[in-house]
Amino acid sequence: MAFFSLPSLTHPIHPTPVSSFSLKPLICSSSPGFFSHPFRPTRVTNQKSHAEASTCKAQKADHHQNPSTDDSISSSKSKCGKTSAGKFERRDVLLGLGGLYAATTLGTKQSSLALPVSPDIFNCTEATETRNGIPINCCPPSAAGYNDYTPSASEVYTRMPAHAVSHDYVKKYSSAITKMKNLSMSDPRNFYQQANVHCVYCDEGYPQLGFPDKKLEIHSSWLFFPWHRWYLYFFERICKNLLDDDTFTLPFWQWDDSSGMQIPSMFNDSKLSLYDCIRNPKHLPPKVVDLAYNGTDLPIDPNIQIQYNCCTMYTQMITQSSTPDCFFGQPLLGGNDPDPGAGSIENIPHNCVHDWVGDPSQPNNEDMGVLYAAGRDPIFYAHHANIDRMWYIYDNVLKRKNIEDPDWLNSSFIFFNEAARPVRVTVKDSTNLAKLGYTYPDLPLSWLDCKPKARRKGLNPTKSAPKASEVMPMQLEKPISFVVERPKKSRSGKEKAEAEEVLKIKGIQFDKGETVVFDVFVNEDDTSQSNPCKAESLGSFNSLAHGHSMKSTTSQCFAISEVLEELGADDFDSILVTLVPRRGAVTIGGIEITFVPKS
Repeated sequence: MAFFSLPSLTHPIHPTPVSSFSLKPLICSSSPGFFSHPFRPTRVTNQKSHAEASTCKAQKADHHQNPSTDDSISSSKSKCGKTSAGKFERRDVLLGLGGLYAATTLGTKQSSLALPVSPDIFNCTEATETRNGIPINCCPPSAAGYNDYTPSASEVYTRMPAHAVSHDYVKKYSSAITKMKNLSMSDPRNFYQQANVHCVYCDEGYPQLGFPDKKLEIHSSWLFFPWHRWYLYFFERICKNLLDDDTFTLPFWQWDDSSGMQIPSMFNDSKLSLYDCIRNPKHLPPKVVDLAYNGTDLPIDPNIQIQYNCCTMYTQMITQSSTPDCFFGQPLLGGNDPDPGAGSIENIPHNCVHDWVGDPSQPNNEDMGVLYAAGRDPIFYAHHANIDRMWYIYDNVLKRKNIEDPDWLNSSFIFFNEAARPVRVTVKDSTNLAKLGYTYPDLPLSWLDCKPKARRKGLNPTKSAPKASEVMPMQLEKPISFVVERPKKSRSGKEKAEAEEVLKIKGIQFDKGETVVFDVFVNEDDTSQSNPCKAESLGSFNSLAHGHSMKSTTSQCFAISEVLEELGADDFDSILVTLVPRRGAVTIGGIEITFVPKS
C-alpha cells in the first residue's frame, strides 16, 4: 500500500481527502489489528456498536477480532522522488531528510552515514504475529501526500492532573473519546486508528527512509520523548476539533505524587468511554501503582510502596538523568539498527506502569502491557502526558540540557492532524511548549527529597568475585556478581561536573515479543535486603513486550557518580556489579565504565 507520497523539493503534495463511510469500531477491544492486509484493505465482517458491546464479557469476547477498512479506499501511488523501478533516488532521500546538511554528510561519511531518521511511509508492512500467533496489522489508512507542519500557537493552555479535574471536564473528555470511537474506520482520527499509529511506529511497521533494510522503532532511543510528544499533540488537537473547544487539554496521570498513585477515577468508570475493561483487576483503585514493577506484586503496605515510588522517581529523574543521553536515550541515526538504548524514564517508570496496568490474563498482557495494543486504552494518553511532563520538569525545574545534535533535531515523523490530513513534523519543533500551545502546572515534587541512602557505607565485596571479562558474554539465567574495573577513581569536583561516570551494559540480546527485566546492583552482597530506597540498587533493565517476535540487541546505561559517593566507594579501584534476572530470556554481551559529558 502506498501510504503517503514524498514531497517535492519545492512544495509538499497536498493529501487527498479521506473517503467517508460508516463503520462502527469495536469498543473495549484489543483486536490485534484493524487491517487484514496493508496492501488491500478488506471490509469489516463482524461489527459491534458501542451499545452492542456494552458488557466487559462481550467486549473481551471481541478481543481478537480484526476490523479493517473498506475496499473502496484505494491505494495511491506516488511518482515523486522515485525511480522507474519504484525506488527512491539516494540524492532525493537525503534532500528530503535534511536538505544540504544531509547531502553533504554523504560526502564525508561513506560507510556509516550520520543522518536524521525519518519513516519510509510508502512501505508500511504488517507485523507478522504475536508470540501466541495473533496477527498484528497496524498500517493506517492511505493518503496521497503530506504537508510539512510548524506549530505556532497564539495561546497556551495548561494540562491538569487527572485526579484533580472537575466532573464537567471528565464528561467533556469522555465525549471526545466517544466521538473519536464513533468516527468511520476509514478516518485516521478514529480512536483505534490513532492507536494503530503508535503500533506501526513501535512494532517496526516502517523501514527508515533511504535504508530499506533498517526498521524504524521509536522506543529504546533518543526518539522516545519527541515522538510521543508529537503523538499526544495531534491526539489532543483531534479532541479539540471534535469538541469544538480550543481550550481543551489532555489530563496527565500524576503517578509521581502520592495524591495520584492509583488509576484515576475517570478511567475506572465503566459508564464512560475512558474505561477499558482489559486491565489488571488486581491493580484497580485503591491499589497503589508500583513505579518499578517487574511483574510481581510485593506484599507491602501501601505507604511503603509510596515511599519506594518516591525513591524510584529520584533515582530516575535525578541520579539517572544527569546527562542528555542518560535521560533521552542513545542516538538512533539513519541507517543504524533500532534499539541503541533507552533513556532513564522510558526504562522506569514508563515501561513499568504500562506493564502494571496491562491484564496478565490476556495472551500478551493487553492492552497497556504490550506496545502494539497500548494505545487502545484511553489511560495510555494520560500516562504519556505525565511522561511528557517529566521532560518539562527536566527542562524547566531541573534546568538540564536538551540534545543539540542536528541528527536528533532534524529527525522527522508523520502524523494525521485534526483535519485528517497527514503532516510531517521535526524533533526541533517539539522542544518549545509555548509554540505547541500547552504547558504543565508547577506542582510540588516530593520526590526531590527522596534520595536513596546506602544500606552499608564503605563495603568493598570485590575480593572473591570474578572479573567481568571472565563471565561475559553470558546468558542471564540466575543472579551473578562480578568485578568491573573503573578507568579512574577519586575524580575532582570539576571533573564530576563535566562528565558522568556511567556503567554501560552492552550487547543485551532478547526477543522483543516478551517483557524482559533484570535488576542491577552495585557493591551489594545481599540483594534480598535491598529496595528502591537503597543506593546499592541502581535500578533495572526493563523492556516492555512489543507484540510480535523481534530479535533485539541494545544497551542500558546507569549513572553511578552520585551512587558511589553515597556508598563511600569513590576511592575504590573497582566495583561489584550484581545482575538478577526477573523476567524473560536475555543474553549479556559485556559491561564497561565510561565517562559521558554532561553537556
